Amino acid sequence: MFFPDRSVTMGLGSFFQSATRLLRTLAKPDWKTFWLSIKIDFIGVALLGAIGYLFKLISVHITGVPGA
Repeated sequence: MFFPDRSVTMGLGSFFQSATRLLRTLAKPDWKTFWLSIKIDFIGVALLGAIGYLFKLISVHITGVPGA
């Protein structure tokens, strides 16, 4: 890919420097924080699944076709 302006590639180098600095400062979460994030993820997945299931029930009721 050709970039007529060199500032784009310099911006990419700056991004990698910033990402490297960020990764160096990260720390592993403790078990309590990790477990809380797992519970929040599962609640979110269950909520999205329930919403999808409700939409499916409504569409089956409206169209009368179970496979559609």
